[in-house]
Amino acid sequence: MTNLVVNFDTLHQLYRAYMPFIKPAGLFIGSTDGFVLGQSLSVVYRLPGTTEKMQFEGSVVWINPLGAPGGRPAGIGVKIVSEPDMHKHHIEQLLSHELSSSDLTCTM
Repeated sequence: MTNLVVNFDTLHQLYRAYMPFIKPAGLFIGSTDGFVLGQSLSVVYRLPGTTEKMQFEGSVVWINPLGAPGGRPAGIGVKIVSEPDMHKHHIEQLLSHELSSSDLTCTM
């Protein structure tokens, strides 16, 4: 299993990384490393405004290669597998005002 560490320093970074269309929840993680669909990951992340680190097990469900269309960054979309509702709640609570934004994200 691959281990990743991600820090979301701003709400804008978190908004661009959140993937609400992945059910039950997903996050985009910028990376130029090679991943394959279905790959299992362990992700440690920190949300904006906190020092607490959270952790989940996930799987790769999306890949943006280098040079992706629309200037989107290289990286992967990770479906949150372990305790997805808890992670989704924490993320959406922070993004409650941002979720209706029309700003582009890292994936769509």
